[in-house]
Amino acid sequence: MAWCAARSFNVPALEMGGALGVRRPLAAAGGLGCASLAGSTLWRSSSANRSTPFACLGISTDARIKEAVKTDKAPAALGPYSQGIKANNFLYVSGVLGLIPETGKFVSENVEDQTEQVLKNMGEILKAGGASYSSVVKTTIMLADLKDFKKVNEIYAKYFPSPAPARSTYQVAALPLDAKIEIECIAAL
Repeated sequence: MAWCAARSFNVPALEMGGALGVRRPLAAAGGLGCASLAGSTLWRSSSANRSTPFACLGISTDARIKEAVKTDKAPAALGPYSQGIKANNFLYVSGVLGLIPETGKFVSENVEDQTEQVLKNMGEILKAGGASYSSVVKTTIMLADLKDFKKVNEIYAKYFPSPAPARSTYQVAALPLDAKIEIECIAAL
């Protein structure tokens, strides 16, 4: 099911080219409308400049286009969530811990080893989803102690080629299984 908010954004009347050649406001019952015209171009019909195309990006909530990504080469999810989800030409990778996939135990108790293992695990999920480190556009790092920021950066930099992805880093009160670090990411497909 695709959707497009029309009335709430005060969308101007649209001129439909071709055989239609008429201006019509985009509206539907309830104040929401969606235009889906195969092979047609929608143009803004305001002011003097009529050459600017009007585009509406539809976002699908159809469960059939959402695909779970799963690999045995990374630790299994610890709860009711997927290792990754492919949707709308992106791969969303859930938070990854520094667990050894075969044992489910941490590689060690130090943040350096856990960071290295987190990024190896993330790489396996990316690969299973048809992506790589170079296609990652955003990461979020959660640290048990923000004093580990510099150590994590040194290891992180080895995995992400330039331009590095956008990133947020936070110190959190606690992480699952008392991990030192957790990283999630979004990759373009």
